[in-house]
Amino acid sequence: MEVLAALSHGPAGGPAARPAEDIELTEQVVTGAPGAQTAKAPIGASPDETGSDWLLSLISSSLDQDGAEEILEIPLAGKSPMADFMVVASGRSTRHVAALSENLVDRLKHQAGVASRVEGKEAADWILIDAGDVIVHIFRPEVREFYQLEKMWLTAPDKTARPA
Repeated sequence: MEVLAALSHGPAGGPAARPAEDIELTEQVVTGAPGAQTAKAPIGASPDETGSDWLLSLISSSLDQDGAEEILEIPLAGKSPMADFMVVASGRSTRHVAALSENLVDRLKHQAGVASRVEGKEAADWILIDAGDVIVHIFRPEVREFYQLEKMWLTAPDKTARPA
């Protein structure tokens, strides 16, 4: 509960600059209340404080919460310097893919302070979200099957991806 006290008060004990709903979500994580976010660190903590594992957890839980299908987490350590992880997921339609990406970008901004870059939102067949340490690809199922992006990053001897 010390975390809550620190988050609910700004400098010198004044009110925090963060909206009240962030404080409530943080309380759920800390106390383990039903319906709590599945992030591994208090919401509102910066990615620098918590690392790419926390960011990966936030992204996977956001996609799962919004009904993404076949969420796959691929570690990129030793494969590419561009990010620590890649997440590949599917939406059921272009509208679902767009909604998944919009919700994820919003959560990244408000809960992790990450301003992500988004590509492909107009067509919503394949949306790429660059969240820094984690790259996210959200596909329509047919497009995902066509490009088979996972196979490019999962070599035969090194199948380290894990379903979220």
